[in-house]
Amino acid sequence: MSSPTREDRPTPVVHVVAGVLLDERGRVLLAQRPQAKHLAGGWEFPGGKMEPGETRLQGLGRELAEEIGVELQEAHPLIRVRHAYPGRDIDLDVWMVTRYTGEPRGLEGQPLTWCARPDLPRANLIPADRPVMTALMLPEIIAARDGPQYVVAGALSEKAPTPGLAPPAAGRLRGGFCDGAADAAAVVAAGADFLLLRQACDLPSIAALTAGLNVPVYVREVALSEAWEHGATGLHILAF
Repeated sequence: MSSPTREDRPTPVVHVVAGVLLDERGRVLLAQRPQAKHLAGGWEFPGGKMEPGETRLQGLGRELAEEIGVELQEAHPLIRVRHAYPGRDIDLDVWMVTRYTGEPRGLEGQPLTWCARPDLPRANLIPADRPVMTALMLPEIIAARDGPQYVVAGALSEKAPTPGLAPPAAGRLRGGFCDGAADAAAVVAAGADFLLLRQACDLPSIAALTAGLNVPVYVREVALSEAWEHGATGLHILAF
């Protein structure tokens, strides 16, 4: 029997955990990739590869201690992104760090910088990290259709190009309603920056949906901690 060709071999998936740290002014910490590494010179959220046997939170704590010298105390999941690079896929598991001790410093010689959230689109983030920008502009719980950084569709209309998707909003993120995996991809393709599940959904289905999308997903009628644990960015309490 012949050996599988390179094209036949499954693409390896690397599980990476990363943390979003904020300073007292609400700026986000970024680390620059060293010259000897892939995507040298690009900026990213600090973190690294998981090690065998670690939980996600353990891996994040170890990486932050090794890379930037801080001790993780509290964090919750923010967004999970799957990105394909040549020869490997990255499963980027991003956490919002809500409490830590120590002063961040580049222990591996990497430059660090604090970046204001509105400046993130111009920060030369590496491709896998770019969807995180959207999650950082949104609240944990969406309670209104219209916010400073986003707009969500009003009543559904058959005349809309994509039902459940608001018209373009200058400078604001567009939220789109979906019923599940069947139409989520279509709503994203039509221009939605984030998704809101119209109906309650069981936790395994939430995990399956969020694993296949690189946009923030908001769910309903579950605990916020459960939403985070299963890949959702937050909750929404919008009525129809």
